[in-house]
Amino acid sequence: MGVGVDGVAFPGEGAERARRRHRVAVLVRDGMLPIEVGIVHRIFGEARSADGAPLYELVTCALVPGEVQTDTDFTVNVPHGVEVLETADTVVVPASGVDYRLSAEPAEGRLSPAMADALGRIRPGTRIASICTGAFVLAAAGLLDGRRATTHWRSVDDFRRMFPGVRLDADVLYTDEGEVLTAAGVASGVDLCLHMVRCDHGAAVANDVARRTVVPPHREGGQAQYVRRPVPEPQVSSTGAARAWALEHLDRPLTLRELAVREAMSVRTFTRRFREEVGMSPVQWLTQQRVERARQLLEETDLSVDRIATEAGFGTAASLRQHLHAALGVSPRAYRSTFRGVGV
Repeated sequence: MGVGVDGVAFPGEGAERARRRHRVAVLVRDGMLPIEVGIVHRIFGEARSADGAPLYELVTCALVPGEVQTDTDFTVNVPHGVEVLETADTVVVPASGVDYRLSAEPAEGRLSPAMADALGRIRPGTRIASICTGAFVLAAAGLLDGRRATTHWRSVDDFRRMFPGVRLDADVLYTDEGEVLTAAGVASGVDLCLHMVRCDHGAAVANDVARRTVVPPHREGGQAQYVRRPVPEPQVSSTGAARAWALEHLDRPLTLRELAVREAMSVRTFTRRFREEVGMSPVQWLTQQRVERARQLLEETDLSVDRIATEAGFGTAASLRQHLHAALGVSPRAYRSTFRGVGV
């Protein structure tokens, strides 16, 4: 059975090109994982401006246009060839089932002439991202040399052996090295795509996409790829109620004891359960949520930095600046200017 991928029109150079939307090209290979390709289309495709206009244009391409095998019992019809990479602003390389067997592209760290030609068409300055074992392709092309990257935890030993020049971090959801980004696996592809939308258009747009897609709006890239008990045993209470309550009270000081009482647990038990369920400590999670709250207020309101610091629970403008710089590398003024074009 064939599944069609919608084609898009490609405007010419000059003023028409300058007016077009940010173009995301998804480069698929035989053995593609349909869910990963769908993730890219869904997350970027749901991003809308304040007046409801799509913010991205998506196109799927293959080394040879036409029917592409998946890792399932159906194929996908991809009408576009690699020439579309020449006009892409972002290129995403999802995984292929053959990566796990290391029997095809990229074989032992080498690219086929066709793949090398395809990647060679990408313009300098284009953002390039991989999902899961798509990182093998980027590494084989030399795009990850000396850079921090990640891939699926099942493939880390092969990756390290084949690409010793890459600073592989096997314990994170995704990495961002500026123009080159990598995600660890299927679900973290959602996190990475949301991260790119957030970087392009701010937290409000990314959060709206997350709501439309019914996924968590933000998981830090440094969060662990997986936890050994991702879902509590049925007889064990969750920490979800405490998290929900905390989100409604970020503006006030919150202690571990206060959160633990919400779940009728000791602080020690609550902390352990929290880390098992969320993948980070309660303190790390609270800081992350406060940064997100501050970003939202900087983007959507004209509140002063002092007021935003209070609303987000940082207490002082100095503390807000410190945490925002640690998380994003920018000041509140610079962040607001980027997304709203106004000073603080």
